[in-house]
Amino acid sequence: MEVPRFALRAGPRRTIYYQPASTRMAIVCSGGICPGENDVVRALALDYGVREGNILGIRLGWRGFYSKTHKPIMLTRQAVEDIHLEGGTVLGTCEAGECNVMEVVKRLDLWAIDMLFVIGNRHDIDSAGVVQRMCDQCSVQCAVIALPKSIDNDVLMLDKCFGYETCVEEAQKALLAAKVEASSAYRGIGLVKLMGRHSGFIAVKQAALASGLVDVVLIPEAGYCRMTAPCLCCAALCCALQVPFNMDKVLNYMGRILDTRGHVVVCLAEGAGQVGTRGRAAGPRPQDPATCHETDSGSWMKGEIKKALKDVDAKYIDPSYLIRSIPATSDDRVYCKMLAHGAVHAAFAGYTNVAVGQVNTHVVYLPLHLLVQAPRQMDPQGELWNRMCAANGQPPFEGVADGPPRRALE
Repeated sequence: MEVPRFALRAGPRRTIYYQPASTRMAIVCSGGICPGENDVVRALALDYGVREGNILGIRLGWRGFYSKTHKPIMLTRQAVEDIHLEGGTVLGTCEAGECNVMEVVKRLDLWAIDMLFVIGNRHDIDSAGVVQRMCDQCSVQCAVIALPKSIDNDVLMLDKCFGYETCVEEAQKALLAAKVEASSAYRGIGLVKLMGRHSGFIAVKQAALASGLVDVVLIPEAGYCRMTAPCLCCAALCCALQVPFNMDKVLNYMGRILDTRGHVVVCLAEGAGQVGTRGRAAGPRPQDPATCHETDSGSWMKGEIKKALKDVDAKYIDPSYLIRSIPATSDDRVYCKMLAHGAVHAAFAGYTNVAVGQVNTHVVYLPLHLLVQAPRQMDPQGELWNRMCAANGQPPFEGVADGPPRRALE
Protein backbone atom coordinates (compact mmCIF):
# COMPACT_ATOMS: atom_id res chain seq x y z
CA MET A 1 0.00 0.00 0.00
CA GLU A 2 1.33 3.44 -0.87
CA VAL A 3 2.04 5.90 1.90
CA PRO A 4 -0.82 8.42 2.02
CA ARG A 5 -0.05 12.02 1.26
CA PHE A 6 -1.00 13.03 4.78
CA ALA A 7 1.79 10.99 6.38
CA LEU A 8 3.96 13.52 8.20
CA ARG A 9 7.67 13.39 8.89
CA ALA A 10 8.33 12.96 12.61
CA GLY A 11 10.42 15.43 14.55
CA PRO A 12 10.28 18.60 16.67
CA ARG A 13 7.96 21.41 15.65
CA ARG A 14 8.46 25.12 16.02
CA THR A 15 5.25 25.50 18.01
CA ILE A 16 4.31 23.31 20.98
CA TYR A 17 0.99 23.34 22.85
CA TYR A 18 2.06 21.96 26.23
CA GLN A 19 4.53 23.22 28.79
CA PRO A 20 6.86 20.40 29.89
CA ALA A 21 6.90 21.58 33.50
CA SER A 22 3.12 21.15 33.89
CA THR A 23 2.42 18.32 31.42
CA ARG A 24 1.10 15.03 32.77
CA MET A 25 1.82 11.85 30.79
CA ALA A 26 0.70 8.21 31.02
CA ILE A 27 2.41 5.22 29.41
CA VAL A 28 0.73 1.84 28.93
CA CYS A 29 2.10 -1.41 27.46
CA SER A 30 -0.26 -4.07 26.17
CA GLY A 31 -0.01 -7.32 24.22
CA GLY A 32 2.84 -9.81 24.44
CA ILE A 33 6.26 -8.68 25.61
CA CYS A 34 8.80 -7.59 23.03
CA PRO A 35 12.49 -6.66 23.13
CA GLY A 36 12.85 -2.89 23.42
CA GLU A 37 9.73 -2.05 25.43
CA ASN A 38 11.78 -0.87 28.38
CA ASP A 39 13.91 1.24 26.03
CA VAL A 40 10.79 2.98 24.73
CA VAL A 41 9.44 3.59 28.25
CA ARG A 42 12.81 4.95 29.38
CA ALA A 43 13.13 7.33 26.43
CA LEU A 44 9.56 8.61 26.88
CA ALA A 45 10.11 9.27 30.57
CA LEU A 46 13.62 10.72 30.60
CA ASP A 47 14.36 12.93 27.66
CA TYR A 48 11.87 15.79 27.62
CA GLY A 49 11.97 17.65 30.91
CA VAL A 50 8.56 16.55 32.18
CA ARG A 51 8.55 17.02 35.96
CA GLU A 52 9.07 13.94 38.12
CA GLY A 53 5.77 12.79 39.53
CA ASN A 54 3.92 13.81 36.36
CA ILE A 55 4.60 10.60 34.42
CA LEU A 56 2.39 7.63 35.25
CA GLY A 57 3.21 4.06 34.30
CA ILE A 58 0.02 2.03 33.88
CA ARG A 59 0.39 -1.50 35.23
CA LEU A 60 -0.56 -4.68 33.37
CA GLY A 61 -2.05 -3.20 30.22
CA TRP A 62 -5.37 -1.41 29.87
CA ARG A 63 -6.75 -2.99 33.04
CA GLY A 64 -4.24 -0.94 35.03
CA PHE A 65 -6.41 2.12 34.48
CA TYR A 66 -9.26 0.70 36.54
CA SER A 67 -7.73 -2.15 38.58
CA LYS A 68 -8.11 -1.82 42.35
CA THR A 69 -5.10 -4.02 43.06
CA HIS A 70 -2.55 -2.69 40.53
CA LYS A 71 -2.24 1.05 40.87
CA PRO A 72 -0.19 3.19 38.44
CA ILE A 73 3.42 3.88 39.40
CA MET A 74 5.44 7.08 39.13
CA LEU A 75 8.13 6.84 36.48
CA THR A 76 10.91 8.88 38.07
CA ARG A 77 14.45 9.09 36.75
CA GLN A 78 15.61 6.67 39.41
CA ALA A 79 12.86 4.20 38.50
CA VAL A 80 13.70 4.04 34.78
CA GLU A 81 17.44 4.74 34.73
CA ASP A 82 18.56 1.15 34.10
CA ILE A 83 15.43 -0.60 32.85
CA HIS A 84 16.77 -0.81 29.30
CA LEU A 85 19.22 -3.44 30.51
CA GLU A 86 16.35 -5.83 31.25
CA GLY A 87 14.00 -7.77 28.99
CA GLY A 88 10.21 -7.55 29.06
CA THR A 89 8.56 -4.45 30.47
CA VAL A 90 8.73 -3.02 33.98
CA LEU A 91 5.11 -1.91 33.68
CA GLY A 92 3.82 -5.39 33.03
CA THR A 93 1.45 -6.22 30.23
CA CYS A 94 -1.64 -8.24 29.43
CA GLU A 95 -2.13 -10.35 26.31
CA ALA A 96 -5.80 -11.15 26.96
CA GLY A 97 -8.79 -9.02 27.78
CA GLU A 98 -10.49 -6.06 26.20
CA CYS A 99 -10.04 -2.35 26.86
CA ASN A 100 -12.88 -0.83 28.90
CA VAL A 101 -12.89 2.42 26.97
CA MET A 102 -15.22 4.41 29.22
CA GLU A 103 -13.22 3.54 32.33
CA VAL A 104 -9.97 4.51 30.61
CA VAL A 105 -11.38 7.88 29.53
CA LYS A 106 -12.73 8.53 33.04
CA ARG A 107 -9.27 7.97 34.53
CA LEU A 108 -7.61 10.15 31.91
CA ASP A 109 -9.99 12.94 32.88
CA LEU A 110 -9.71 12.30 36.65
CA TRP A 111 -5.91 12.19 36.62
CA ALA A 112 -5.70 15.19 34.23
CA ILE A 113 -3.56 13.27 31.74
CA ASP A 114 -2.47 15.42 28.79
CA MET A 115 -0.69 12.70 26.79
CA LEU A 116 -1.28 8.95 26.57
CA PHE A 117 1.38 6.77 24.94
CA VAL A 118 0.21 3.29 23.95
CA ILE A 119 2.85 0.64 23.25
CA GLY A 120 1.05 -2.29 21.70
CA ASN A 121 0.13 -4.51 18.76
CA ARG A 122 -2.50 -3.95 16.07
CA HIS A 123 -5.33 -4.76 18.48
CA ASP A 124 -4.06 -2.21 20.99
CA ILE A 125 -3.55 0.40 18.27
CA ASP A 126 -7.20 -0.07 17.36
CA SER A 127 -8.14 0.31 21.05
CA ALA A 128 -6.10 3.53 21.21
CA GLY A 129 -8.12 4.91 18.32
CA VAL A 130 -11.37 4.07 20.11
CA VAL A 131 -10.09 5.77 23.28
CA GLN A 132 -9.26 8.88 21.28
CA ARG A 133 -12.72 9.04 19.72
CA MET A 134 -14.34 8.63 23.15
CA CYS A 135 -12.12 11.40 24.52
CA ASP A 136 -13.44 13.67 21.77
CA GLN A 137 -17.04 12.75 22.56
CA CYS A 138 -16.52 13.37 26.28
CA SER A 139 -14.51 16.59 25.74
CA VAL A 140 -11.44 15.11 27.45
CA GLN A 141 -8.34 16.88 26.17
CA CYS A 142 -5.72 14.16 25.76
CA ALA A 143 -3.29 13.41 22.95
CA VAL A 144 -3.22 9.68 22.17
CA ILE A 145 -0.05 8.46 20.46
CA ALA A 146 0.66 4.82 19.57
CA LEU A 147 4.03 3.11 19.24
CA PRO A 148 3.39 -0.13 17.31
CA LYS A 149 5.17 -3.28 18.41
CA SER A 150 5.17 -6.66 16.72
CA ILE A 151 7.77 -9.38 16.91
CA ASP A 152 6.19 -10.79 13.74
CA ASN A 153 6.81 -7.45 11.97
CA ASP A 154 3.25 -7.59 10.63
CA VAL A 155 2.07 -3.98 11.14
CA LEU A 156 0.76 -2.65 7.86
CA MET A 157 2.82 -0.04 5.98
CA LEU A 158 5.76 0.03 8.40
CA ASP A 159 9.26 -1.04 7.35
CA LYS A 160 9.81 -2.73 10.69
CA CYS A 161 8.72 -2.69 14.31
CA PHE A 162 11.05 -2.34 17.26
CA GLY A 163 12.27 -5.66 18.61
CA TYR A 164 12.23 -7.33 15.20
CA GLU A 165 15.98 -7.13 14.58
CA THR A 166 16.68 -8.50 18.05
CA CYS A 167 14.39 -11.47 17.43
CA VAL A 168 16.02 -12.24 14.09
CA GLU A 169 19.47 -12.33 15.67
CA GLU A 170 18.32 -14.55 18.52
CA ALA A 171 16.39 -16.88 16.19
CA GLN A 172 19.62 -17.85 14.45
CA LYS A 173 20.80 -19.51 17.66
CA ALA A 174 17.80 -21.84 17.57
CA LEU A 175 18.48 -22.68 13.92
CA LEU A 176 22.10 -23.46 14.71
CA ALA A 177 21.01 -25.75 17.56
CA ALA A 178 18.60 -27.53 15.18
CA LYS A 179 21.41 -27.96 12.66
CA VAL A 180 23.68 -29.51 15.28
CA GLU A 181 20.94 -31.82 16.56
CA ALA A 182 19.96 -32.96 13.06
CA SER A 183 23.50 -33.49 11.78
CA SER A 184 24.44 -35.45 14.91
CA ALA A 185 21.65 -38.01 14.52
CA TYR A 186 20.92 -40.78 12.03
CA ARG A 187 18.39 -39.36 9.53
CA GLY A 188 18.03 -36.38 11.81
CA ILE A 189 15.46 -33.62 11.30
CA GLY A 190 15.75 -30.31 13.13
CA LEU A 191 12.39 -28.50 13.24
CA VAL A 192 12.28 -24.91 14.52
CA LYS A 193 9.03 -22.98 14.96
CA LEU A 194 9.48 -19.20 14.93
CA MET A 195 7.04 -16.37 15.54
CA GLY A 196 4.80 -15.36 12.66
CA ARG A 197 1.06 -15.87 13.04
CA HIS A 198 0.12 -14.06 9.84
CA SER A 199 3.53 -13.16 8.40
CA GLY A 200 6.73 -15.12 7.83
CA PHE A 201 9.25 -12.28 7.96
CA ILE A 202 11.30 -13.70 10.84
CA ALA A 203 11.40 -17.18 9.30
CA VAL A 204 12.55 -15.83 5.93
CA LYS A 205 14.11 -12.41 6.22
CA GLN A 206 17.55 -13.02 7.73
CA ALA A 207 16.66 -15.96 10.03
CA ALA A 208 16.81 -18.44 7.14
CA LEU A 209 18.69 -16.16 4.74
CA ALA A 210 21.33 -14.98 7.20
CA SER A 211 21.89 -18.30 8.94
CA GLY A 212 22.37 -20.30 5.73
CA LEU A 213 21.38 -23.44 7.64
CA VAL A 214 17.78 -24.05 6.62
CA ASP A 215 16.65 -26.50 3.93
CA VAL A 216 12.87 -25.96 4.10
CA VAL A 217 10.97 -22.80 5.10
CA LEU A 218 7.18 -22.75 5.50
CA ILE A 219 5.29 -19.51 6.11
CA PRO A 220 1.61 -18.46 6.43
CA GLU A 221 1.69 -16.54 3.13
CA ALA A 222 2.45 -19.80 1.31
CA GLY A 223 0.34 -21.80 3.69
CA TYR A 224 -1.07 -25.28 3.94
CA CYS A 225 -4.66 -25.23 5.18
CA ARG A 226 -6.06 -28.21 7.09
CA MET A 227 -9.56 -26.72 7.32
CA THR A 228 -12.40 -28.28 5.36
CA ALA A 229 -14.47 -25.13 5.96
CA PRO A 230 -12.30 -22.13 6.90
CA CYS A 231 -13.86 -19.68 9.33
CA LEU A 232 -14.33 -16.14 8.12
CA CYS A 233 -11.63 -14.65 10.35
CA CYS A 234 -9.05 -17.12 9.00
CA ALA A 235 -10.05 -16.34 5.42
CA ALA A 236 -9.66 -12.61 6.12
CA LEU A 237 -6.55 -12.60 8.26
CA CYS A 238 -4.55 -15.66 7.26
CA CYS A 239 -3.82 -14.26 3.79
CA ALA A 240 -6.61 -16.35 2.18
CA LEU A 241 -3.96 -18.96 1.34
CA GLN A 242 -2.61 -17.11 -1.68
CA VAL A 243 -0.20 -19.93 -2.66
CA PRO A 244 -1.09 -23.05 -0.64
CA PHE A 245 1.72 -25.59 -0.37
CA ASN A 246 1.27 -29.30 -0.99
CA MET A 247 2.31 -31.27 2.08
CA ASP A 248 3.23 -34.37 0.08
CA LYS A 249 5.66 -32.30 -2.01
CA VAL A 250 7.25 -30.94 1.17
CA LEU A 251 7.68 -34.43 2.62
CA ASN A 252 8.99 -35.86 -0.66
CA TYR A 253 11.59 -33.10 -0.85
CA MET A 254 12.64 -33.68 2.77
CA GLY A 255 12.94 -37.40 2.03
CA ARG A 256 15.26 -36.75 -0.92
CA ILE A 257 17.51 -34.55 1.23
CA LEU A 258 17.62 -37.23 3.94
CA ASP A 259 18.60 -39.85 1.37
CA THR A 260 21.42 -37.75 -0.08
CA ARG A 261 22.76 -35.78 2.90
CA GLY A 262 21.40 -37.57 5.94
CA HIS A 263 19.76 -34.65 7.78
CA VAL A 264 17.30 -31.79 7.23
CA VAL A 265 16.66 -28.44 8.96
CA VAL A 266 13.11 -27.06 8.72
CA CYS A 267 12.04 -23.56 9.75
CA LEU A 268 8.30 -23.13 10.31
CA ALA A 269 6.44 -19.90 11.07
CA GLU A 270 3.74 -20.50 13.69
CA GLY A 271 0.94 -19.55 11.29
CA ALA A 272 1.93 -22.06 8.60
CA GLY A 273 -0.56 -24.93 8.53
CA GLN A 274 -2.60 -23.36 11.30
CA VAL A 275 -6.07 -24.67 12.11
CA GLY A 276 -9.14 -22.52 12.42
CA THR A 277 -12.04 -24.08 14.29
CA ARG A 278 -15.58 -23.10 14.98
CA GLY A 279 -15.74 -21.66 18.46
CA ARG A 280 -18.33 -24.32 19.45
CA ALA A 281 -19.30 -27.54 17.76
CA ALA A 282 -22.80 -26.44 16.84
CA GLY A 283 -22.26 -22.67 16.86
CA PRO A 284 -21.92 -20.25 13.94
CA ARG A 285 -18.59 -19.50 12.33
CA PRO A 286 -16.75 -16.90 14.42
CA GLN A 287 -16.46 -13.39 13.11
CA ASP A 288 -13.82 -12.28 15.62
CA PRO A 289 -10.19 -13.48 15.33
CA ALA A 290 -10.17 -13.83 19.12
CA THR A 291 -12.51 -16.82 18.77
CA CYS A 292 -10.32 -18.54 16.19
CA HIS A 293 -8.60 -21.32 18.10
CA GLU A 294 -5.10 -22.30 17.13
CA THR A 295 -3.03 -25.42 17.49
CA ASP A 296 0.72 -25.84 17.78
CA SER A 297 1.83 -25.99 14.16
CA GLY A 298 5.25 -27.28 15.21
CA SER A 299 3.85 -30.32 16.98
CA TRP A 300 1.53 -30.94 14.04
CA MET A 301 4.43 -30.72 11.60
CA LYS A 302 6.53 -33.12 13.67
CA GLY A 303 3.62 -35.57 13.68
CA GLU A 304 3.27 -35.35 9.90
CA ILE A 305 7.00 -35.97 9.48
CA LYS A 306 6.91 -39.00 11.80
CA LYS A 307 3.94 -40.48 9.92
CA ALA A 308 5.37 -39.94 6.46
CA LEU A 309 9.14 -40.48 6.75
CA LYS A 310 10.51 -43.80 7.91
CA ASP A 311 13.12 -44.16 10.65
CA VAL A 312 13.80 -40.48 11.33
CA ASP A 313 14.95 -38.72 14.49
CA ALA A 314 12.95 -35.47 14.59
CA LYS A 315 13.83 -32.78 17.16
CA TYR A 316 11.34 -29.94 17.65
CA ILE A 317 12.57 -26.59 19.03
CA ASP A 318 10.24 -23.71 19.97
CA PRO A 319 12.36 -20.75 21.12
CA SER A 320 9.54 -18.18 21.07
CA TYR A 321 9.50 -17.26 24.76
CA LEU A 322 13.30 -17.28 24.98
CA ILE A 323 13.53 -14.90 22.03
CA ARG A 324 10.96 -12.32 23.05
CA SER A 325 12.14 -12.00 26.65
CA ILE A 326 15.70 -10.79 26.00
CA PRO A 327 16.93 -7.16 26.07
CA ALA A 328 17.11 -5.31 22.76
CA THR A 329 20.24 -5.22 20.63
CA SER A 330 22.05 -1.93 20.01
CA ASP A 331 20.34 -1.30 16.66
CA ASP A 332 16.91 -1.82 18.18
CA ARG A 333 17.77 0.44 21.12
CA VAL A 334 18.61 3.28 18.77
CA TYR A 335 15.38 2.65 16.85
CA CYS A 336 13.37 2.64 20.09
CA LYS A 337 14.78 6.04 20.99
CA MET A 338 13.90 7.42 17.56
CA LEU A 339 10.31 6.22 17.89
CA ALA A 340 9.94 7.48 21.46
CA HIS A 341 11.33 10.89 20.59
CA GLY A 342 9.02 11.11 17.59
CA ALA A 343 6.03 10.18 19.77
CA VAL A 344 6.76 12.92 22.31
CA HIS A 345 7.34 15.48 19.56
CA ALA A 346 3.95 14.56 18.10
CA ALA A 347 2.13 14.97 21.41
CA PHE A 348 3.74 18.32 22.24
CA ALA A 349 2.95 19.56 18.72
CA GLY A 350 -0.74 18.82 19.31
CA TYR A 351 -1.11 15.72 17.13
CA THR A 352 -3.36 12.94 18.32
CA ASN A 353 -4.76 9.65 17.02
CA VAL A 354 -1.45 8.95 15.27
CA ALA A 355 1.18 6.21 15.35
CA VAL A 356 4.92 6.61 14.99
CA GLY A 357 6.79 4.27 12.68
CA GLN A 358 9.38 3.96 9.94
CA VAL A 359 8.21 4.09 6.34
CA ASN A 360 10.70 4.04 3.47
CA THR A 361 13.52 4.56 6.02
CA HIS A 362 11.90 7.74 7.42
CA VAL A 363 10.17 8.04 10.80
CA VAL A 364 6.68 9.40 10.17
CA TYR A 365 3.28 9.95 11.76
CA LEU A 366 0.39 7.89 10.38
CA PRO A 367 -3.32 7.84 11.29
CA LEU A 368 -4.09 4.87 13.52
CA HIS A 369 -6.83 3.44 11.35
CA LEU A 370 -4.39 2.83 8.47
CA LEU A 371 -2.31 0.39 10.49
CA VAL A 372 -5.10 -1.89 11.71
CA GLN A 373 -6.87 -2.73 8.45
CA ALA A 374 -4.97 -5.99 7.91
CA PRO A 375 -1.66 -7.63 8.83
CA ARG A 376 1.36 -6.83 6.71
CA GLN A 377 2.45 -9.91 4.77
CA MET A 378 5.20 -11.08 2.51
CA ASP A 379 4.53 -11.64 -1.16
CA PRO A 380 4.95 -15.43 -1.64
CA GLN A 381 5.88 -14.76 -5.27
CA GLY A 382 7.99 -11.67 -4.57
CA GLU A 383 11.68 -10.86 -4.51
CA LEU A 384 12.39 -11.70 -0.87
CA TRP A 385 10.77 -15.15 -1.00
CA ASN A 386 12.44 -15.99 -4.31
CA ARG A 387 15.81 -14.86 -2.97
CA MET A 388 15.40 -17.21 -0.04
CA CYS A 389 14.41 -20.11 -2.33
CA ALA A 390 17.43 -19.45 -4.51
CA ALA A 391 19.71 -19.38 -1.47
CA ASN A 392 18.60 -22.71 0.03
CA GLY A 393 17.51 -24.47 -3.16
CA GLN A 394 13.93 -24.94 -1.99
CA PRO A 395 11.57 -25.80 -4.89
CA PRO A 396 7.97 -24.59 -5.18
CA PHE A 397 5.65 -26.69 -3.02
CA GLU A 398 2.33 -25.65 -4.48
CA GLY A 399 0.35 -27.78 -6.92
CA VAL A 400 0.17 -31.55 -7.33
CA ALA A 401 2.85 -33.69 -5.73
CA ASP A 402 5.63 -34.84 -8.05
CA GLY A 403 5.10 -38.56 -7.57
CA PRO A 404 3.25 -40.68 -5.00
CA PRO A 405 3.26 -39.43 -1.39
CA ARG A 406 6.05 -40.79 0.79
CA ARG A 407 3.53 -42.37 3.13
CA ALA A 408 2.13 -44.40 0.19
CA LEU A 409 5.60 -45.65 -0.76
CA GLU A 410 6.28 -46.91 2.73
